[in-house]
Amino acid sequence: MYVAIAGNIGSGKTTLTEILTRRYGAKAYYEESDNPYLGDFYEDMSRWAFQLQISFLGSRIEQTLDMLRSGGKDIFQDRTIYEDAHIFADNLHRMGLISSRDFATYMKIFDLTTTLIPEPDVLIYLRASIPTLVTQIKRRGRAYEMNIDEGYLQRLNDKYEHWINNIYKGRVLIIDKDVDDFVADESVVDRICEQLDQLAAEL
Repeated sequence: MYVAIAGNIGSGKTTLTEILTRRYGAKAYYEESDNPYLGDFYEDMSRWAFQLQISFLGSRIEQTLDMLRSGGKDIFQDRTIYEDAHIFADNLHRMGLISSRDFATYMKIFDLTTTLIPEPDVLIYLRASIPTLVTQIKRRGRAYEMNIDEGYLQRLNDKYEHWINNIYKGRVLIIDKDVDDFVADESVVDRICEQLDQLAAEL
């Protein structure tokens, strides 16, 4: 079973990936947290937006090639290639931080890649309000995230909702992070696993 975990910055993707990987004895693929462009991007978005997104896309392609070599093991992936394109790159383009020419180049590479990779069997979407995201971003304390604008987070949330409701066509399990604290309440994890098992039985 290939499960991808999607959600905004600070929604808890990495934590849930860790929890479910332990539960299922699965292999985890994490989002690149040491991207060499991240710090520069948060200091000067217009200068580094395209480089950041291309770097993330390359990392995701490398991940995918490794996943294809894994031979059918259970896999949990922290963020997807679809979010890179439909949420983050598209948002930066609409904000005027990635030019139309650069965005077209990016999407050409993305479109080619997605014809060669499998879609997740289940996508877990972590829905979270801005106060929840801000609290969790501050709690984990990454220096380059401390000055993220709440308006930027809201635009990403809006794009996530549009993507989930209008673009993504696969199986989706939505977790309301404002209500379901899978760190503090193990019964939430039990419920998520029950739902995943039911969806897996339908494959």
